Amino acid sequence: MPQQHAEGFVEAVLVVVADIPPGQVATYGDVAALLGSRGARAVGQVMARSGAEVAWWRVVRAGGRAPAGHAERARVHYEAEGTPLRPANDDDGYRIDLAACRWRG
Repeated sequence: MPQQHAEGFVEAVLVVVADIPPGQVATYGDVAALLGSRGARAVGQVMARSGAEVAWWRVVRAGGRAPAGHAERARVHYEAEGTPLRPANDDDGYRIDLAACRWRG
């Protein structure tokens, strides 16, 4: 991808993520789809590199899992914003209830 297009994609991802309201989430795939892309992994790369500029915890993995390696930090944000959570029997200990709070832009 030429540098100019890559920078435009990064900017577009950050704009979409900035629009996600408190208490709602979108998956990496949702963000990609809103941009007319199938690049969920590319959205993940943008979030890994530039996500600190926006509410990174509002972009989640498929199935309602918090961003990889950040479940504990993200949970604090979810609880503060009233994001609906449900228990899960894994290392994270919870899932975001996508049916209740999925944002579609």
